[in-house]
Amino acid sequence: MHRITVIGGGFAGLTAAVTAAEAGAKVTVYEAHHTLGGRARTAEGPYRTNEGPHALYNGGPHWAWLKQRDLIGPLATIPPLEAARLRLRHRGALRRTPPFAMLKLLRRSARQAPVDVDFLTWATEQAGEEGARAAAHYAAVALFHHDPGALSAAFVQERLRRAAKLPPEAHYPRGGWANVIDRMAARAWNLGVRMETLSRVDTLPTDTPVVVATSLDAARRLLGNASLTWPSGRTALIDLAVRTRRGDAFVVSDLDAPGWLERFTAQDRTLAPAGEQLIQGQIPLAPHESRADGIARAEQLLDLAFTGWRERVTWRREAVASGRTGAVDLPGTTWRDRPGVDRGDGVYLAGDQVAAPGVLSEVSFNSALTAVSLALGQRGRQPLDLKRA
Repeated sequence: MHRITVIGGGFAGLTAAVTAAEAGAKVTVYEAHHTLGGRARTAEGPYRTNEGPHALYNGGPHWAWLKQRDLIGPLATIPPLEAARLRLRHRGALRRTPPFAMLKLLRRSARQAPVDVDFLTWATEQAGEEGARAAAHYAAVALFHHDPGALSAAFVQERLRRAAKLPPEAHYPRGGWANVIDRMAARAWNLGVRMETLSRVDTLPTDTPVVVATSLDAARRLLGNASLTWPSGRTALIDLAVRTRRGDAFVVSDLDAPGWLERFTAQDRTLAPAGEQLIQGQIPLAPHESRADGIARAEQLLDLAFTGWRERVTWRREAVASGRTGAVDLPGTTWRDRPGVDRGDGVYLAGDQVAAPGVLSEVSFNSALTAVSLALGQRGRQPLDLKRA
C-alpha cells in the first residue's frame, strides 16, 4: 500500500488526501492550525465570514469533482430582486449598467488576448482606454491586484469572462465555505485518512512521498528554496454587519479603481443574526498604500451604496491579505511558468500559486490532483480523479 504525507489541511490538502485515499493510499495530513480549512475557513460565531469574499465557480473541474462526491451541499440562491441590485461605480457615480465600450470586451466574438502584452494596452486597442480600464477594474474581483491592467492580457481576459458570465458561474455554499471543508474532512476520515491538527511540520519526512499543500511562502521556508516565489495581490479586507435597511445594494463593483463590496446575506440569511446584513469587501492595495488607504476607499463605496451605514453598524473587522489571494501572471508568463508541482525527491507542491491551470481555488484543486498522481507513480498519465469527474 502506498503511504503519502500531506502538509496542510486546506482545500488543496484535503483534495490531495481524498484523492490519494480513494486510490488506496494510506494518508496522513498535518495541519498547523487547530482547525482544517486554511483560507477556506469560515469564522465561528454570529457572523459567518470567510477570509475575504469567497465564491465557488461552477465552470471548473473541481465543481464536478465535489458534486460527484456530494461535497458541495446546499447552495444559497440569489433572489432575482437582489440580483437586480448589482451596482457599478463609474465616473464617481453608481450605475446599473457598465459603459458600452466595456461590453465590447465581453462579447463571445472578442479576440483572444495575447500572453505577452499587458491587458490595458491590448484592451485599449479593442475598446478604447475607458472601456479597457473599466474591464480591468471589474476583473479585480477574481484578481485581488491593485493594477489588473498591468497583468498579462490573456490572464485577465479569462478571469474577466468568467466573472462577468451570464448566468453567473459564482455560487455560494450555504453557511460559508466551512461546510464544504467539513464534508471533505468527513469523507477523508471515512476513507481512513489520519488528520492531525496543531501539528506544525518543520522538517520534511523522508519515508513517504510528501504533498506540501501550504501557502507558497510557507513552502519556501519549509523546503529552504528561495526560488519558490510568484507575484500575488495585497488586499485590504473589510467585514461589516449593519442593521437591515430596504434598498441596500447587493454588489458594488468599482470601475474607477479596483474594489468590490458584496452583501452576502442577500443570498444566505444564515450568515448574520436576524435583522442584520453581512457585507464583505476587498480593496486591492498598491505597494505604497496602507490598510487605512484601502479601508478609506471601501468606505467611499459604502457611502454611495449603503445609505446611513455608519449609524447601522453592529460589528466590524478589518485585515490585510498579502500573498494570500492566488497567483497573478505578468505579461509574457502563464501558469506553466509558476513553481512546478514536482520538486524532486518525492516532494510535490499544491496550492493556488503553483503550476496548474484554473481560476482561484481551481488552481489548488488541479495542482493537488497532479501532485497525487505523481506521488502514486502516475507520471505522464491523466490525474486520477479527472478520469472520474
